[in-house]
Amino acid sequence: MSEFLDGDGEIRRHGGKLPHWQQGTVMQFVTFRLGDSLPAEELTVLKEEKEVWRKLNPEPWDEETRVEYHRRFTARLEEWLDQGHGSCLFRGESNRKIFAEVLGHDDGGRVEHHAWVIMPNHVHLLFTPHYPLEKLIAAWKSISARRIGKGSVWQRDYRDTLIRDSRHFANVVRYIRRNPVKLPQGTFTSWESERALAIS
Repeated sequence: MSEFLDGDGEIRRHGGKLPHWQQGTVMQFVTFRLGDSLPAEELTVLKEEKEVWRKLNPEPWDEETRVEYHRRFTARLEEWLDQGHGSCLFRGESNRKIFAEVLGHDDGGRVEHHAWVIMPNHVHLLFTPHYPLEKLIAAWKSISARRIGKGSVWQRDYRDTLIRDSRHFANVVRYIRRNPVKLPQGTFTSWESERALAIS
């Protein structure tokens, strides 16, 4: 099976309000955040706007519509995350180290990591799954929360994107690499595989 999305291939869909897609071992770009990382009022407004927009623009989307959706909604979420709202549990090195160890435990087995960054209140991960995506994410969240010892710290859901081709892969690597550039050293942890490091 290809490491990139096959537009004609079968896709396993799962999840409730936010659908998730997995196509075998096709690479995934996944983002999830701490539960208190986004202001509730803004999230409510954004959710309402998104529902109206989706009714006016039903899927499947062409590339232009997909770009417009991400410009309107995903980019705004990312901007809010980068503003550092909430407790920012991962600003401290010890909690980032815990989460990095949890990720590393599965590398080379249930997952092959390509690049990731642990920000103060969210994470971005680029990887090839060799296990059901929802079970990987659930395990990473539950094990890390238990080890951090502050209760249920993560948001309930996550955002995932199947990687379309080598250009998309390179763009995601660059995005992950650039995400923490405005943060002070010592407030984030990033990692890249040799394949990702070869991307300029």
